[in-house]
Amino acid sequence: MRVTRVHVDWPLAVGGGIVLPEDAAAHLLRVLRLGVGDACVLFNGDGHDYDARITATGKRSAEAEIVAAREIRNESPLRIELLQGVARGEKMDWILQKATELGASAFVPVDSERSEVKLAGDRAEKRLAHWRRVVVAACEQSGRARVPAIEAPAPLADAVARLDGHGCRLILDPLAEGGIEALGPPPGGRCVVAIGPEGGWSPRDRAVLAGAGFRGMRLGPRILRTETAGIAAIAALQVRFGDLG
Repeated sequence: MRVTRVHVDWPLAVGGGIVLPEDAAAHLLRVLRLGVGDACVLFNGDGHDYDARITATGKRSAEAEIVAAREIRNESPLRIELLQGVARGEKMDWILQKATELGASAFVPVDSERSEVKLAGDRAEKRLAHWRRVVVAACEQSGRARVPAIEAPAPLADAVARLDGHGCRLILDPLAEGGIEALGPPPGGRCVVAIGPEGGWSPRDRAVLAGAGFRGMRLGPRILRTETAGIAAIAALQVRFGDLG
């Protein structure tokens, strides 16, 4: 029998009790129809799953007791950060969901010259909160106990300026001289992969990336859509240097 995993953004400890957040309680009680005495699994991103038992329920609330903790060791040895040109609507959700399932460690959404989506102010804050929920849900489903970080959308030049100097920096280019087979092990076990928006990277964007140390990598002869490119790149890198295959 499958036990449901639920994310709670609070400290958890064996033997302690917790009043579940309203959204988590609603999912367990109204969607899954669990009740007092039923088991569930909680996680908060610290690398552990916490076995819990529902001890009380209300109209819109639930309490649980944490009975055990287990370290979850399913994070990839390869840390892949996805620097992603913001895509429209469900495309961005798809990218975040599938990249999380494949083991991406962080997301850096960027605004570029050809971005069709421009986010600022309250709209940017709401979209970021939505994206974080998408990533958390993907962790719940895939069994990950560490939640990938996702930064607020920023202009491309600002985003690359904040990257630290470790690892390799890659941009997909079907005309690049080298393919993934030509790559050596990434320094520090870390890669940053830059994927453009629907309109692709402009010449000025490419100059910014080249100036920040990004180099082209060929991943087959075809041009991939923005919602395909990052997923394909992460999967290929995980097969070669990570934990797929």
